[in-house]
Amino acid sequence: MRRWYIVILLLTAFASCKSPDKIDQLLSQMTLEEKCGQLTCPIGFNLYGKDGDSLWLTDDFIGMMDTMPLGSCWAVLRADPWARKTVETGLHPQESARMLNMMQRQAIENTRLGIPLLFCEETPHGHMAVGTTVFPTGIGQASTWDPDLLERMGEVMGREIRLQGAHVGYGPVLDIARDPRWSRVEETFGEDPYLSGVLGTAVVKGMQQHVVATLKHLAAYGVPQGGHNAATADVGPNRLKHDYLPSFEMAVKEGKAGSVMTSYNTIDGVPCTANAWLLQEVLRNTWNFKGVVFSDLNAVNALYATHHVAADPAEAAALALKAGVDIDLGGYNYGGFLKEALQRGLVTEADIDRAVRHVLQLKFDLGLFDDPYVDEALAETEVGTAESAQLAKQVALESAVLLKNNGILPFGDQIEKVAVIGQNADKMYNQLGDYTAPQDPERIVTMLEGIREKGRVEVTENLSTADAVVLVVGGSSARDFKTSYEETGAAIVDDHVSDMDCGEGYDRSTLKLWGGQEELMQRVYALGKPVVTVYICGRPMEMNMANEQSDALLLMWYPGMEGGSALADILWGDYNPSGKLPISIPRSVGQIPVYYSQPVTGDYVEESAKPLFPFGYGLSYTQFEYSDMEIKEDEVSVTVTNVGAYDGDEVVQLYYSDKVSPLALSSKTLVGFQRIQLKSGESKRVSLYCSSRLNPSGCFAFTSL
Repeated sequence: MRRWYIVILLLTAFASCKSPDKIDQLLSQMTLEEKCGQLTCPIGFNLYGKDGDSLWLTDDFIGMMDTMPLGSCWAVLRADPWARKTVETGLHPQESARMLNMMQRQAIENTRLGIPLLFCEETPHGHMAVGTTVFPTGIGQASTWDPDLLERMGEVMGREIRLQGAHVGYGPVLDIARDPRWSRVEETFGEDPYLSGVLGTAVVKGMQQHVVATLKHLAAYGVPQGGHNAATADVGPNRLKHDYLPSFEMAVKEGKAGSVMTSYNTIDGVPCTANAWLLQEVLRNTWNFKGVVFSDLNAVNALYATHHVAADPAEAAALALKAGVDIDLGGYNYGGFLKEALQRGLVTEADIDRAVRHVLQLKFDLGLFDDPYVDEALAETEVGTAESAQLAKQVALESAVLLKNNGILPFGDQIEKVAVIGQNADKMYNQLGDYTAPQDPERIVTMLEGIREKGRVEVTENLSTADAVVLVVGGSSARDFKTSYEETGAAIVDDHVSDMDCGEGYDRSTLKLWGGQEELMQRVYALGKPVVTVYICGRPMEMNMANEQSDALLLMWYPGMEGGSALADILWGDYNPSGKLPISIPRSVGQIPVYYSQPVTGDYVEESAKPLFPFGYGLSYTQFEYSDMEIKEDEVSVTVTNVGAYDGDEVVQLYYSDKVSPLALSSKTLVGFQRIQLKSGESKRVSLYCSSRLNPSGCFAFTSL
């Protein structure tokens, strides 16, 4: 009871003064171990037990809180094969709220200073936990070119994790992806820094209505040598500032992002987790970032174990801390060796205090000292709602990119029987992407289910009697319980039979389809029937055959829980596809990199240097006409008219091209875009703006061909 009264007195004292004063009071009372604990964020999904309705805290968690009270925990609520949590053994929303309340009480009522815990969860396309809303993955989100929609999505993601008791969402991913062989393309917003910055800022604004968003991964993580995950980024300082930092800068300055995560890679030999120029000079001093810097999982230890820039774990802890990393995700180095680093003179207590201040400030900003608990009943009724599922469907609809259509779509009355076949036609996990929790099948609509539920045609397995074929092919990031995983959670490629060909750790040397899919495509095309080929995948794939022989080609990426419903609406014209590519689709791996803004080069001997489908491309069931373009100072205006028979959305895109530049970094650069809705025959005047630093005579409006 004495400990309880101490906590009450401390909280009362803190409530009566401003947070800097509260932080000073706390710091003056904290031991070195307690300070190190605030900078430690271990994996959390092994810190509780569950048996039916019974939940309990493990001895490991209680022991940690007794010896070095933790400042935060990561992924307590995570469920997936790596965490060894299923729909049955993982925590459902009300259980999640109950468990985090239990852990929070342990921190507040049973530690000397009663400092609340910070709970961090994965939220790249929805909270990675049982019973939450599963949105399309990042590359699909980016295909919407719709910041307003993504802000609404971010608000739902932030609200769902906050209702369950968490405070920090890991996402959005702002890595600029220019090598489709890389396994994590699906998490990104594609190849362009401006598009990534605008959309990422929108997600941050939505999430931070409830929680703190974490920008991933600083920096240049999406252009690894050879396409190998976490490999070095071969970029110079000019390219870094021009291409790979602007999206983060926008999300920090305009989105006011509360936290940032460092990346595993090195830039010019310097690991990002030990890069003081990046984390101090750029992030804090230039961008005026006031939040908390997390390492990626075990990235601090990688300074010693992988990069070999530190002689031992204590030196690794010192390098990261002095560079500006506040919280050690995984906790091994700060929790185990920061005290040793201080004793050896590798860091000062002022270095430690600086990081602790950042962590405590975040907790005060979140109101955790005043209101640390959540209403467990609300989590049960407000997480994973039907309204949130409808929003997931809207994102899936807007993310679909129509790449080819000879007039077969939308299906008319002459199509009475449809065969729906292919590897990804009826596998729910194949459409959900990486960083997805186990799901109740009743909550997921597969491609086949969506078409059946539409009820417009007879769905048959007999190709010979079908009037048309919907051929659903692509890749998969679906993890299973037979796959092995690294300590970071990345999948380990082995001889185990799985159709997983994408997702963290699954880098590719080709972009071809696996599992006999190309042979199936050849046989189907040879039948001479109308074929709509639908790609469900997490990276650009080789689509040459589909483009040549399909009647229509639709790219849906990983469309999330309502993907099948979205597909059905598109096939029958209840929704007019409007997505635009956020990343170029190459003709072959030999073209890589083939991003739109690279300086112009000549063709190859074997093929064109141009991609099969360029950045910004996407068809519609209607046609749009541009007229009366006017350029005035930094404003470009154009009239857009829907001259086709269908209502539809268009994305007006504005690019800038330097006629003379001191640096040859790009051929053209996206500087503005606007998504508009036009009824058949309707016109709208659209105005977009170049940055004032640019010469407006170099700007021109562009619409996808």
